Amino acid sequence: MPFAAPADECETNDAHGAAGHRARLRARLLKAGPDSLADHEVLEMMLFLALPRRDTKPIARALVARFGSYAQAIAAPVGDLLAVEGLGESGAAALKIVQAAALRLVKAEVIYRPILNHWDRLIEYLTAVLARERVEQARVLFLDHRNRLIADEIQSQGTINHTPLYPRELVKRALEHHATAIILVHNHPSGDPSPSQADIAMTREIKQAATTLSIVLHDHVIIGNGKWVSLKRLGLL
Repeated sequence: MPFAAPADECETNDAHGAAGHRARLRARLLKAGPDSLADHEVLEMMLFLALPRRDTKPIARALVARFGSYAQAIAAPVGDLLAVEGLGESGAAALKIVQAAALRLVKAEVIYRPILNHWDRLIEYLTAVLARERVEQARVLFLDHRNRLIADEIQSQGTINHTPLYPRELVKRALEHHATAIILVHNHPSGDPSPSQADIAMTREIKQAATTLSIVLHDHVIIGNGKWVSLKRLGLL
């Protein structure tokens, strides 16, 4: 009869094996940098602290299989994350705090800076915030007299293809921020950022309302999946 190790000895060996695996991943990260890690390995390391007693490799692989990539996994809605076996609230919270940290880093590159002189960084920020949203979200960037970003606020969230914006409420909010200019932003979950006739009409209505109070509408940016358009650059403002 084959010899079977005692249960407590097997658990010890498993624990040692997991510790060794985690140590090897950490060593590779520190020596070769983050590009040396695959998507599932980055997720696995993120979950080490949240799930110290779990083998996080199969959970990480399940996340990539379900959502397609590291970025899609951390951007996934909490409800979808909780459906992944073994992740739980602690694991889901770990992913969402990493997403929040990433967004804050990108936002730090644009906040209180002259937006029109840092357009590429602004687009990077807006893409990070909106490109993976599954419903339309309308945001407004409020700028001061030097065109520095003083606030970025969600004004409304709609369905998969419609988000209402109310000119009177938007202008009121601009006055509360003492903003002298604004930039409208929303996403198209379909991935195609081409403006609809409703987008164009809404933009012109907001521009008219803002102009009456000497607030400049610089642009309306639509974010798609890896693409974006500017209504100003299209000559539609």
